[in-house]
Amino acid sequence: MNDSSWGAPPHAGPHAGQPGPPAGYWAPTDQGTGQGYGPGPAQGYVHGPAQGPGHGYDTARAHGYHQGQAQGAVPAGPTYDAQNAQQTRPMPVVPDDVPVYGSDQDDDRGAARLSGPLFRDETFRNDTPSAQPPPHAAAPQNPEPMPDVPQPAPAPQKKSAGRDLGAAIGVGVGLGIVIVASLFVVKAVFVGVVAVAVVVGLWELTSRLQERKGIKAPLVPLALGGAAMVVAGYARGAEGAWVALALTGLAVLVWRMTEPPEGYLKDVTAGLFAAFYVPFLATFVAMMLTAEDGPFRVLTFLLLTVVSDTGAYAVGWRFGTHKLAPRISPGKTREGLVGAVLFAMVAGALCMQFLIDDGTWWQGLLLGLAVAASATLGDLGESMIKRDLGIKDMGTLLPGHGGIMDRLDSLLPTAPVVWLLMVLFVGSG
Repeated sequence: MNDSSWGAPPHAGPHAGQPGPPAGYWAPTDQGTGQGYGPGPAQGYVHGPAQGPGHGYDTARAHGYHQGQAQGAVPAGPTYDAQNAQQTRPMPVVPDDVPVYGSDQDDDRGAARLSGPLFRDETFRNDTPSAQPPPHAAAPQNPEPMPDVPQPAPAPQKKSAGRDLGAAIGVGVGLGIVIVASLFVVKAVFVGVVAVAVVVGLWELTSRLQERKGIKAPLVPLALGGAAMVVAGYARGAEGAWVALALTGLAVLVWRMTEPPEGYLKDVTAGLFAAFYVPFLATFVAMMLTAEDGPFRVLTFLLLTVVSDTGAYAVGWRFGTHKLAPRISPGKTREGLVGAVLFAMVAGALCMQFLIDDGTWWQGLLLGLAVAASATLGDLGESMIKRDLGIKDMGTLLPGHGGIMDRLDSLLPTAPVVWLLMVLFVGSG
């Protein structure tokens, strides 16, 4: 059989003890002649006819090999050393498209034929079933799955509230206990709680304005004026609230004059907006507390707002498919708004019937509808501010909730609505 790789042991020559041509290097013809390859003195390879099966190598020619002629004898010269073949013989350069020689039958006449690759990593290019693809053929990347292989269905993703519900519930319950305890024990303590919430809310709002927009709304006059505004509303009613708001705005204008004039207009404008948005709207909560059943009015206000938010979340999370305001708050849905209205109207009917003096259930239905609308608009307004600032929460003070302003967003615009409807339904006393 033939040797199939470069460097295999040579076949035995016609004379005992003499080496024959190495397999894969000589290509004899049917007449017993072959061609040898070797670098000559003037060209890369020379070859000539041979009349005998033996070949020798002539060292007379410089740096090369040549083919000799012999009549049944091996010419003189150095013998072929199979062990040093790779070190003493230049490797022939074979292009990729070289034809493959040889036949499917073995040659029994002792002549070697080219039946293997010239290089160890080269394979035959034929159509036999055992032929392997060329080594340079790259395997396809990311092959397409077989049509008959079933693909596993993606696991359904569960809806997430986006917050730590455990922390949110715990913080909410804790705040509720503090508010209710202060509300029914000493009214002045509850007013102080509202004033503290206003000051913290102003700090969060002005800090985010400066961080994200470079707007420096004066915090000191806002904090002092906001706390005074809440106390004035509780002590002097609506007149006291309006006077405190005017004085706070004036203090903002004067305070900002102590700094360079660049950005003065935007700073004082942001300060006036903050004074109206946070402490002035919160003053209506203190004003509700001045009535004889003031604690129950405030409790009704808080319950309706919380129930509205809860109904919107529960119904929207379970059934929400149609976006309410995708550019403002993508998480809010029309189904959630319906849930807010239904929950708030039921809670309003119960509260007005059993908690408010001289109140009736139908008044509670209207009150619940108004609270659902104002709470939703307040939440959207806060979302507009946060989108303009490019933030998710106003702060991180309350785990699971964000900041104080993130909890006041629906309460602040709802407070004047509840105060006004209470005055219309049952009076201010």
